[in-house]
Amino acid sequence: MSTWSNPGELFGMARALQRTPYPANAVSVIESLAVSWPSELWDAFVARHPIFGVRAMQMLGGGLQEAHSRMREMATEDAERRVAHAVLRLAHQAGSKGSSGIRIDFPLSRQDIAEMTSTTLHTVSRILSTWETAELIKGERQRPTQ
Repeated sequence: MSTWSNPGELFGMARALQRTPYPANAVSVIESLAVSWPSELWDAFVARHPIFGVRAMQMLGGGLQEAHSRMREMATEDAERRVAHAVLRLAHQAGSKGSSGIRIDFPLSRQDIAEMTSTTLHTVSRILSTWETAELIKGERQRPTQ
């Protein structure tokens, strides 16, 4: 399982979930810096900085709500609506507003979207191509940096 995080967000809180090891992976899609500490320090850290514990609970609650929404979508919505929800979620969470719309400014493949929506690469490609033809979205190919 993998999750999306925005700059400054907490992730990988195994101790807060009473889980060892943590049941997900963090994958950076752009150059990032992650700060970590041994999980044995969790209790002392939260005791010293209670706001950290509050923020952790808020983050976990938001994640639970997000998981519930995604499960409902997978059970009740067709593939096109699931893809639409995923694109809108990403635009809301990580998009930046520009003159031509909202840009998701990190590498995102059609395979990533397929995995996020529990559908196939073929289905996502068909849906996104249809939306591009209708000029609802504009896709750009990633270019290698030098």
